[in-house]
Amino acid sequence: MMSYALIGGILLNIGAYLTFRGKIYQAVIVYLFADICWIIMAYQKNDYMGAFFIITGTLFGFLAFMKMKNGEMNKTLNKEENDL
Repeated sequence: MMSYALIGGILLNIGAYLTFRGKIYQAVIVYLFADICWIIMAYQKNDYMGAFFIITGTLFGFLAFMKMKNGEMNKTLNKEENDL
């Protein structure tokens, strides 16, 4: 049987591969699903403080994803000549 830690780790690797391939939006979604696995794992171990911090980080990650999706993020991955 696969544990939530194993599933979360597999999702983390998939997210890293998607990031490497330049598919940032898909990678963020995969990372959020990995976070859900770790939240469940923390609750199963009665680590409520850990679950709280994972939930808080996941919420910030989700908000950043929404900003990127809506085009409100004022950052770019490409360096402009003026930025050097």
